[in-house]
This record gives sequence, structure tokens and C-alpha cells, in this order.
Amino acid sequence: MNKTGKTARTETTAREEATPNVTFIPGAAPIKRKRRTRAWLWIPVVLTVIGAGYYGWTRYATNPTAAAMVTEVVARGDIENSVTAVGKLDAIKSVDAGAQVSGQLKALHVDIGDKVEQNQLVAEIDPATIENRIEIDQAELANLQAQLISKKAQQVLKQANIDRQRNLVAANSIAQSTLDQAVADLAAAEADVNAIGAQIRKQQATLAGDKVDLGYTKIFAPMGGTIVANPAKEGQTLNANQTTPTIVTIADLSTMTVKAQVSEADVGKLKVGMDAYFTLLGQPGKRFEGKLRQIQPMPDTANNVVLYYALFDVPNPDGELMMSMSAQVFFVQSSATDVLVVPSAALRMAGEKGAGQRSAQGGGKRGDQTGAAGGKASATGGSAEVTVVTASGVLETRTVDVGIRNRVYAEIKSGLNEGDTIVVATGSDTPAANTRGGQRGMRMPPMF
Repeated sequence: MNKTGKTARTETTAREEATPNVTFIPGAAPIKRKRRTRAWLWIPVVLTVIGAGYYGWTRYATNPTAAAMVTEVVARGDIENSVTAVGKLDAIKSVDAGAQVSGQLKALHVDIGDKVEQNQLVAEIDPATIENRIEIDQAELANLQAQLISKKAQQVLKQANIDRQRNLVAANSIAQSTLDQAVADLAAAEADVNAIGAQIRKQQATLAGDKVDLGYTKIFAPMGGTIVANPAKEGQTLNANQTTPTIVTIADLSTMTVKAQVSEADVGKLKVGMDAYFTLLGQPGKRFEGKLRQIQPMPDTANNVVLYYALFDVPNPDGELMMSMSAQVFFVQSSATDVLVVPSAALRMAGEKGAGQRSAQGGGKRGDQTGAAGGKASATGGSAEVTVVTASGVLETRTVDVGIRNRVYAEIKSGLNEGDTIVVATGSDTPAANTRGGQRGMRMPPMF
């Protein structure tokens, strides 16, 4: 039995020594096959990326500025060159209706916004004090008139006495001195009559003046219009001895005047009679048009800035324009409608840099003007060069005839056709171009 066990152990040991020492990991072979399959899936992606890169490189490497080129199509539109300013609206005519006599404001018959006709009663001042003065004037006048009658009677008596004295002197009944005294008495009587007459005229003037003052207690509208202010209130005591207190202000709002402030740099460009218009803050798309009628010679100076006032009138039939509204004013130097227009940045005038060396001006409608308070735009025409993109994509330089020109747009009289594509700015004008690497190999062309 021991022999048998020993033989079994010997056989087992022999088998273990014959078997190689290999470790088997389950699933190792399938993982290898899976990785090989995923590698094949990446091949189409890599080929797509390479193809897209090659396409972008071949396209943009031949025309490195095409991606950054700014172009615009030539179209028709309106253009103008103007001097701009800011201004305020005011009534073309206004008047202050005030009190010419002192007293209490007894009644105010109108309110702000009311429309009045000329000679319409708008206010009344208590007339009691003036009526008392008139009564006294009339009594004094009656007294003087009575005195005049008495003096005239004395004058008649003195004249009769002289006639008697002359007869007596002629008959040598009295002395000559008696006649001389009678003549002197007559002269004194005539002087008394004249003095009383002068006092009567003075009293009559005083009475007339008080009657005028009585009429001033009723304030009538000096013109037709709209009540725009009433600084005096009913029941207020008015003192007209030093200044005339204003009761109401009446303005004719059927026509408004624009008072624009123009800088001294631009005032020389203005001519009386030139077209002008303005827009309002609340209605930026609506024009109110008129013609320049006056340039006031005396300027306003504030902080060393000299501003002249230019005035023009606009009708206001609907009353939509109100006093003290702020206006953006345009004085039109030249204008054209339905013409070919291009961005001013696309032009290369004599002595100017090309479109590839200038940044495009800020966007805006073709009617954009010079900046307010002295902005200056070139209004001169002449010849210029412009770069055109042909139908085949080739860049072509053309000479054009330029008409009206402002900061944003310019009129093209000849050299271009409607629908042509022009270059406004190239890659060297754009910030992106300025920050890119100088070598072609350093740039990554856009793929999407």
C-alpha cells in the first residue's frame, strides 16, 4: 500500500515537471481583434480632415485676403452733404401781456393752452382805486371851470372900466393915472383867466390819464395765439410802478422758428435761403423742412466755444411742434436723389491711401451727414480709383467720376454700373489680419 502511494506521487510530480509554466488570461485574444476593428473606423475621419485641410489651403493660399475682404454692391440712393447743428424750437412770434397799473388781479379769464383772438379779454385788475382818482379829477376840474367863469367876469368888468376912464380923461375929468391903473387891472384879470385855463388843461390831462389807467385794468390779448404761460395768479397784487408784471404770455404756434447753434468753423458755409430741415428726438425718421432766413451776427461764447445762431421757420398746422423742443438741424449744401452711391472708404482720391490701407467708415444710411458742432465732410468731387470684383472673381481697378461726397457715402457719376461689386476694405484693414502670423504656414484657413 505504501508502495502504491509513493508511485502515484512520483507520477504526479513527473507530469507537473513536463507541463510548461504558462498563465492563460481569459478574453485576451478577443480584445486584440476589437482594437484592430476600431482602428479601421478612424481611417475615414482622418481622410476627411486631410481633404478639408487641403481644400482650404489650396483655396485661401492663392488669395490670402479673400476671407477678410469687405465688399459692397453698387446701388442707387439719395445722398447729401450738410452742415449739422443742434437747436431749440420757439414760436415765430410771442408777446407778454402785462399790467400797466398797480392793483389786485381781480379775474383771470384764460388758462395755459387756451387759444385767444386779438383784443380778447384775458384778465381784469380791481379798478376801485383808479375810479376814485377819476372822481377827484372830475371834481377838481369842475372847480377850476367855475373859477374860470369868475375870472372872465372880472376881465369883462375891467375892460368896461377902461372904456369909462378913457372918456373921462378925454373930457379932462380925471387924471391920466386913473386910466393907467384901469389898464393894469385889465391885464391882471386877463392873466388870471389864462392861469385858470392852464390849470383846467392840466386837470383835464390828469383826468384823461386816469381814464386810460382805468382802461388798463382790463387786459386784452394784443395778438391772436395760444396762452403758453401765466406767471400771475388770480388774487395776486401787482406792482407796476417799477416793472411791468407779466400776466400771460401769448405765442403764435402756427409757425415755429428753429434757433440752431452753428460753430464758427461751419458758419461760413451757410447762406441765407439755403434748404434746411430738422428731426426730433421722438420722431427721428420725419423731416421738418424750411429755408434759412437769418444768421445772427452776435454769437454766444461759452467755455471758449463760439456759436452763432441760424434761424429758419417751419409750418406747424397740426400743433405737433412745441416750444423748447430739441432739434437735430441739417443745412443742406448739396444733394442728389436716385444716383449711384458707394462707401467713401472704397474711393482712392488723389493724395489719399487706397481702400486696402484704410478702415471702412462706420455704417449708416446714405444720407448720413457730418458730425454735429463742426464735423467736416469732403463735398468735392473729381476723379478717383475704386477696386471692382469682376464676375470671375478677379480684382480690377477702375477710374470713376465722383460727385457729392460726405463722410459715409459718395456719388458716382460714371465708371461704375448698378450691381457692380466693389472692395471697401481688404485683409490688411481688418484687426484679424493684423494679428495673424506673417508666414503662410502659420495660418489655419477656416474649414467650416
